[in-house]
Amino acid sequence: MRSAPRVLSALALPLAAGLTLGAAPPPDTARPPTPYGTTASTVRGAGGPDAYADVLDLQGSPDSADPGEFNRINVFADQGAWHAYALPEADDPATYGGFTGPLHIAQEYPWWLSRSFSRIRLTEGGRTLGLADGGAPRLTSLPGRLRQTYRLRGLTLTLELRFATDRTALVRARVHNTGRAPRTLAADWTGTLLRPDKGPQRDAPELAVTEHGVAVRFARVRETWDYLTDGTERFEVRHREPVRTRLGHDTYRTELAAPLRLAPGAARTLDWTESYTFTAAERAREASAVRRVLARPDAVAARGTARWQRHVAAVTRHVPPARRRLAVKALETLVTNWRSAAGRIRHDAVTPSLSYKWFAGGVWAWDTWKQAVGTARFDPRLARSQIRAVVDHQIRPDSATRPQDAGMIPDAVFYNAPADGGGNWNERNSKPPLAAWAVWEVHRRGGDRADRAFLREMYPKLAAYQAWWYRNRDHDRDGLAEYGATVDPANDSPEQRRLAAAWESGMDNAPRFDAALGTAVVANRDATGRLTGYSLTQESVDLNAYLAADQSHLAAIARELGDRAGERHWRARAAATHAAVRTRMYDPRDGWFHDTALDGGARLTARGRGIEGAVPLWTGTASPAQAAAVRDKLTDPDEFATPVPFPTVARSSPHFAPQRYWRGPVWLDQAYFAQAGLRRYGHTREARALTGRLLTHARGLTGRGPVMENYDPLTGAPLNSPNFSWSAALLLPMLGGR
Repeated sequence: MRSAPRVLSALALPLAAGLTLGAAPPPDTARPPTPYGTTASTVRGAGGPDAYADVLDLQGSPDSADPGEFNRINVFADQGAWHAYALPEADDPATYGGFTGPLHIAQEYPWWLSRSFSRIRLTEGGRTLGLADGGAPRLTSLPGRLRQTYRLRGLTLTLELRFATDRTALVRARVHNTGRAPRTLAADWTGTLLRPDKGPQRDAPELAVTEHGVAVRFARVRETWDYLTDGTERFEVRHREPVRTRLGHDTYRTELAAPLRLAPGAARTLDWTESYTFTAAERAREASAVRRVLARPDAVAARGTARWQRHVAAVTRHVPPARRRLAVKALETLVTNWRSAAGRIRHDAVTPSLSYKWFAGGVWAWDTWKQAVGTARFDPRLARSQIRAVVDHQIRPDSATRPQDAGMIPDAVFYNAPADGGGNWNERNSKPPLAAWAVWEVHRRGGDRADRAFLREMYPKLAAYQAWWYRNRDHDRDGLAEYGATVDPANDSPEQRRLAAAWESGMDNAPRFDAALGTAVVANRDATGRLTGYSLTQESVDLNAYLAADQSHLAAIARELGDRAGERHWRARAAATHAAVRTRMYDPRDGWFHDTALDGGARLTARGRGIEGAVPLWTGTASPAQAAAVRDKLTDPDEFATPVPFPTVARSSPHFAPQRYWRGPVWLDQAYFAQAGLRRYGHTREARALTGRLLTHARGLTGRGPVMENYDPLTGAPLNSPNFSWSAALLLPMLGGR
């Protein structure tokens, strides 16, 4: 999918910006709110919010600060926040009264700050009211918020958490007197730090008392592969009501200054915020936002509810009722992986997965192209922003370090560049060119004035990216490009260059890139003899089909912008590239598209059939007869119609390995391209049947399990990273059949 860390060789605007808030409202005295801010009649309807309760299992509690390589607890975040939460465990009363976490990102790596940093306790006459005394609580996740409901003797306690801004969660505790007698209660909150097991990160967090609650300060730690802080980070809890706080050893207690007095039938809501910021400037800016949030929490909650209702409506439109919960799960996955601008990520973006150590704090190029297509279905503004986050780092002609790569878009960008102590930034290769497709799809979903401006902004950048491919990756100048590697210190040997080129394909360990099967690299030079990079000794079918598709999309963008000459240019380029793939890369003997050898152009059929051979259907490159032959392989149980269809390598291949990353597992992006390609050529019945089988048999998709990076094609077992963004993104068009 993407390069490993080098050491292993491997939008919605923040709400605070738009709030106009006045004085605080009077304390709540009305009856408890209808769930999700709706009328009772809509709650029970097929499209009502409770239809989408608990689409993902969000219960759990960490045992240590380090979540490990794969975090076993699914979490919730929103608005691009860099911290996230889960629900407590239903069978563990010790976790009741607070939300699990937060899980916070130390610039690039996720860590648990606490099992539950803010656990509320109610007392009456000095006696603690046990939250388990009224039976098991109702622990619920709904689109855009987490909720806990506790039934006590004559009281109901409801906790809700939602995000108010890109740095702040709003938590509300509503205490409702359901009895016939007045009640006088005290409230306090407690929490304990979870420290990392080893130094120096073990000593990074430190509790501090504030006027309105409690904070955690962080020391500067530069552990490149584990924990990165600048010493300016801050996690801070601020209460709306007056409180006083005391510290213990890694623990605190915050007490409500005045008692809660509730008449029969009355209710009060205690509001507080939990903010995680990186810099002093962010902290100062967020302090103002938090004051506005706490002044009008009802308005904040209502706006959040309305936003999520729009999102849910958008992703479930055209989706059969039986698949709508899966569409909402995909939506929640993408939003939880949304990160707002921070560090070197200068625009809001979507990371691959908050659940995997190496995917939490960075943005990859071809992930972004696919994620933007899915995100545009519910938030075109966020889709545009995440494209900008990647294109921000396109290499400029005046680059001091790599001017030969002008126009290239790097593989991955992270919070830290290498000069800042980060190790994950990757410029040693690019990624497959789907950028113009992403921009055009976002335009189709947006279509407003801002979107037209976005087309104008992106058009020259997309053209420069195309030029880079043909300048630096077409070794023999025959119009068919190769995956390759850049001139980069990390590409210091033929083997490292081959690895970088395989990563550039996105199909890192696919059999077609095996050195043992003859894959090697050659140097590319410009007219002056200057080294410009390296190419594999094969021209790849997916790469050139993608280039043809992007040329067609560039023609559409040029037409939309009134550039008739540009439109004609790109249409001619697209026609030539489609024709080259169609005539030179299709093997009529086995009815499949293959990579070709750089020297002589022989089709590399001995390496077996890979799912990349179906890409020319998605791009419209194949002739109708070629598409029919590819269809026959896609529907053959001994080829690609496995129990979970569309494996990355044909079942008949000697290289088929159902659980080895790109050597057999089903990736949902490639499944999307294959089934969409079938639809494009009129093979709708087959596409529908194979897609339905995939959705049914990929384990956990139709239940409460996370959307996974990939799946075993024979058993449906979930593989690799949970809560994976591009899988979620391309589920949305698959579910809608569009």
